[in-house]
Amino acid sequence: MFALYITHPQVAIDPAVPVPDWGLSGRGRERAALAAASDWAGRIGRFVASTERKAVETADILAAGRVPVETDHAMGENDRSATGFLPPDAFEEAANWFFAHPQESFHGWERAVDAQARIVAAVERVLAAHDPTVPIAFVGHGGVGTLLKCRLNGTPIRRDRDQPAGGGNLFAFRLADRSVTCDWTAMESWKGF
Repeated sequence: MFALYITHPQVAIDPAVPVPDWGLSGRGRERAALAAASDWAGRIGRFVASTERKAVETADILAAGRVPVETDHAMGENDRSATGFLPPDAFEEAANWFFAHPQESFHGWERAVDAQARIVAAVERVLAAHDPTVPIAFVGHGGVGTLLKCRLNGTPIRRDRDQPAGGGNLFAFRLADRSVTCDWTAMESWKGF
């Protein structure tokens, strides 16, 4: 059986609102709805999302009321609250630094190695009590999703392993051995297994 890690799609960016409280934009909702109509979404028997609004909204759309959405605070994005909102260009520079220096903190951000340990532990904790015959989807964020994917692949933390810009991507892995079976793919384009 399989698991998916799905990142939230486009958000409504508002510098006056804390990043964890950002919701999906109209385009993000549209993309999530397209994915929810796919065959693979209907096969998911369990959704576990980060507690951040954009992740919960994505999971709710994908679950389409078929199954309840669980939340787990440990699945949140890397903690960047020390710098607050960064304009897009500055954010991209900071993200490049975050991935290039995983053992160090960018101006008070959670270190990449710590965020990786947290997301891996959260996923493993959920899977330890999960029925392996039921497909499961974890819904969260690009940064920690990339860190999880690096660990599952046994590769170093690097930005070139990150999802394409815009979010709303997924990768799949087998529950039996945690091997990644597909690279980042737009959630509305993935054809499933």
